[in-house]
Parts: sequence; C-alpha cells; structure tokens
Amino acid sequence: MKVLGIESSCDECAAAVVEDGKKILSNVVATQIPFHAAYAGVVPEIASRKHTEWIYTVVKEALDKAGLDPGGVEGVAVSSRPGLLGSLIVGLSFAKAFAWAGNIPFIAVDHMLAHLYASRLKAGTAGETDPPAYPFLGLLVSGGHSIICRADDFDDITILGAAIDDAAGEAFDKVARHYGFGYPGGAVIDRLAQSGDPDAFRFPVPSLHKGGRRYDVSYSGLKNAVINQLEQFRIRPSRGGETEKADIAASFQKTAVEILLRGLFNAAEDTGLASVVAGGGVAANSYLRARLAERKDLRCFFPPPDLCGDNGAMIAGIGGRFLERGDRSPLSATASARVTEFKKKYP
Repeated sequence: MKVLGIESSCDECAAAVVEDGKKILSNVVATQIPFHAAYAGVVPEIASRKHTEWIYTVVKEALDKAGLDPGGVEGVAVSSRPGLLGSLIVGLSFAKAFAWAGNIPFIAVDHMLAHLYASRLKAGTAGETDPPAYPFLGLLVSGGHSIICRADDFDDITILGAAIDDAAGEAFDKVARHYGFGYPGGAVIDRLAQSGDPDAFRFPVPSLHKGGRRYDVSYSGLKNAVINQLEQFRIRPSRGGETEKADIAASFQKTAVEILLRGLFNAAEDTGLASVVAGGGVAANSYLRARLAERKDLRCFFPPPDLCGDNGAMIAGIGGRFLERGDRSPLSATASARVTEFKKKYP
C-alpha cells in the first residue's frame, strides 16, 4: 500500500510516500528556518502562512520523486496533533481534500507516535538494523515534548514520564537565544559543545522525588541557572570569547542530557526492558547518542538524522499501519494543539 504522508505540525512543510508502512519512496522537507531565524524561534503566524504557500509544491515533489501521479496513491495520512494549531490545520485540510478528490482512505495521526515509529522505516539501503520487537522503552524528545514511555505496539504506548515544565528542546532553544549562539538552538549547541569543556560548569539537576516521580523531567531550573546564575556554577576559570561560549554549551548540554537519561535509566531498571527507541529532533544530539552507546546492557535504536526532525515519511509509515488495519478518520476530523498526557503537572 502506497501512502502519502503530510506533516505540518510546526515549521517544517513535509510530504513523503511510504510503501507498506516501511519502504520510503520519497521524503521531501521544506524548512522554514531562514524565516524564523531573525526571531530565534518559530513565529506561528509565519509558519502557517508558509505552509499554505508551499504545501502543494512539496506534495507534488514527493509524488514526482516516488514516480507516482495522484492516482497512484492508495491512502493519505496527516499529522493532526500535537503542534501549532494554525500549521496543523493547513496540512490537515490539504490531506482531506486530496483524499476526498481521489476517493481514497484517510487517517489523521499523532505526530509524536510517528516519531517513535521513524526507526522502523527503511530507505532501501543495505546494512540497516531491524528495529526491536515490542515491548520496548520509547524516548521522545523534541522542542515541545520530553516523553519516556513503554511501547507495546505502534499505537499503544503508556506514558511513564514527561516534562513538568520546559521540554528538553525548548531549553536548548532558550539558552541558545539568550547567549546569541544561533538558531535552531539544538543543532547550534551540539556543534559548539564539540570544542567546549563539559565540566567547566556544574549545573544543578532537579529533585523530583515527591510521589515517586522517577521518570519525569524538568528543565526550568537548569534553564534559569544557565541564563541567570551562570557564575554560581562555574568550576573552572573563564577562557573568554568563543571558547567561553563553547564551555557554556558543552556544560549545559551535558546536564540537559543527564536529566533525561536519569529518568530513562530508572524506567529501564524498573520495567526490565532492555531496548530503547528514540525519536524527535533532540534524538539527533551527538552527546545523547554517545551516552546511550555506553550502556552495553541496553540496545538503543535511533532514526537517521534526517528522520529525527519532523518529516512526512514517519507520518506515511505509521499511517500505513493504521490504514492496513482498516482504521479510517472521518473528513470531519480536526486538529489539536495538545495531547494532555504528554505533559505532567508537579507536584
């Protein structure tokens, strides 16, 4: 089954064609980074406007690269939650119209579930590692979400832990904006940190012990420490200039990742699950990947970097699984900016 996937949950206008829920036939992502860089963050009004301007061209390019005309598409999948409401509505409306015009099945999907599914996609290259069998632990980290979950099937997850305030990616962006590192913050900090000293600052980690919250994460304290209390946590003398920036980036990145891994490792210990599947934009972070590689008792699976960020292939892939099972969404389906269980409250 050849499924067209459309993703417009934030600032990436993306479309892809995936066959049988696994094989990527095309994957097109039109990035809006240059339009948001001046603001060091995504401007929702600009994002939705660009989606409206670009979506037809992006979908056409995805079909052309897959060698298909619209009549060759057997189903349509689209992200409908969570995300920026205006952006989601653009993709959802286009997908509905495409499905209605072609009289083909339509499914609206949760794009965070799609991030978890991304590791199961194949680009047709040799030497790819098969993803683990269910159940496994999922680590979903993006600009808006930090989620630790148990996955029992592609559409069956149990949230074990989540952010109680800022998500990891959000903290990366805010620290980068404050120090003028550049945009997008996650990629810039990862790059800067390569030449920095991760032990130049010893930033605090949150204590989340009330009610046995062993898997939840918090980044507001770390963000405040790095931005407003930097000198209180300095361990080594300032090296000045660009080197100082690199030290801040490396020390922040180390602490941010360790906060995330503390919850994940607690979940692995308590559940006995030894396989971890990561997804989301922060899953591309080199320090996170290196730290997980050190755990020889865990099998860790990451999507390739081009499938970590928002993309249409993950939507088409998981959408194909739903459609093959016989699931359908009505054309009255609407978008939702939030999924309640993806955020936790404290205490």
